[in-house]
Amino acid sequence: MNSHHAQRRALIAGLGPTLTALSVWALSASAQAQDAGYFYGGVSLGESRARIDQERITAGLLGAGLNTTAFTRDERGQAYRLFGGYQMTRNFALEAGYFDLGKFGYSASTAPAGTLDGQIRLQGGSLDLVGSWPLTERFSLIGRVGAQAARARDNFSGSGAVAVLNPNPSKREVNVKVGAGLQYEINRSFLIRGEAERYRVNDAVGNHGGVNVLSVSLVFPFGRAPAPAPRVAAAPVYVVPAPPPAPEPAPVVVLAPPPMAEPVRPAPLPVAPAPRRVAFSAESLFGFDQSTIKPEGRAALDTFAAETRGAKFDVITVEGHTDRLGTPAYNQKLSVQRAEAVKAYLISVGGFASAQVRAVGKGEAEPTTKAQVCKGDKASAQLIACLQPDRRVEIEVKGTR
Repeated sequence: MNSHHAQRRALIAGLGPTLTALSVWALSASAQAQDAGYFYGGVSLGESRARIDQERITAGLLGAGLNTTAFTRDERGQAYRLFGGYQMTRNFALEAGYFDLGKFGYSASTAPAGTLDGQIRLQGGSLDLVGSWPLTERFSLIGRVGAQAARARDNFSGSGAVAVLNPNPSKREVNVKVGAGLQYEINRSFLIRGEAERYRVNDAVGNHGGVNVLSVSLVFPFGRAPAPAPRVAAAPVYVVPAPPPAPEPAPVVVLAPPPMAEPVRPAPLPVAPAPRRVAFSAESLFGFDQSTIKPEGRAALDTFAAETRGAKFDVITVEGHTDRLGTPAYNQKLSVQRAEAVKAYLISVGGFASAQVRAVGKGEAEPTTKAQVCKGDKASAQLIACLQPDRRVEIEVKGTR
């Protein structure tokens, strides 16, 4: 009799942890179901900040023969975003929205007297995957990654000595955006977020950069089920069991090996495009013994920039060349000045990034004429005309993608 009572007590003690585990699992599964499968909407307000590239702008003005005497910039703007999403699981949601990152601008004063004013506005739409990780009952850590299509609209105006060739460039481009922050659940129908986000954008004149946004968001779930009421498990009723049969051997569970993942095959390497080289005669770009670009020279460089702007390339090399008339030192200095002037024009007016363009002076080291054809050393009209092909600026475009 005592042995039967001992067996009953052992069985009751074994059932206690099992019932507790089942209750916890049921409550957890219910909470997971309550936090998934609902739509939400919201609005976000905050401050945006961009970086105005003063070095590139002043270099462009210098290439046009203008010195910058004063420069002011406005790198802060007011940003807002309207969004809606679907909470797929407790930890992941898909969110789409419309954003306005605000306006940024600058103003430059020049000598000879003139002003250049520039302004950019960025607007577009986004699609993000939003992840949330609970820290407490109400606080959660959130992170997001997604794609955004931003439209950059620029407005340039000049006065005095400053002339603007394209006053209203515009560009739409798809780029990535990322963000992180904290979320606080005030109640089941109202949440508040604080986030930091970074948008990668194209400024519509050939340069990429980032805009940082600090914002506060109000989130309103739709049709979210109320939180489950806490459950109190009833005390189990124990029935005196029949004497247990002899224990059977425990089954042996054999785990199948996990399926092998498909090997990741590397993507084929892109074939580098062939370099492109364009030559301009010095007379078409500059006045005699000068390094300031003439109006007809600017038109030729504008055509080159328009043909190249849509191509994939890594670097543009500008080479200045002279004929053999004059001293080698003077010719070297003049070739460098002319190459630097063309580089500055391509950056400021052509819209190329400063890191993509470099200037080199070759002096008289690489003539295209032959000494036996263009004879003599005195600067006669006949010899100057014969050496004309040596006085040139060559632009080479190289790419690796």
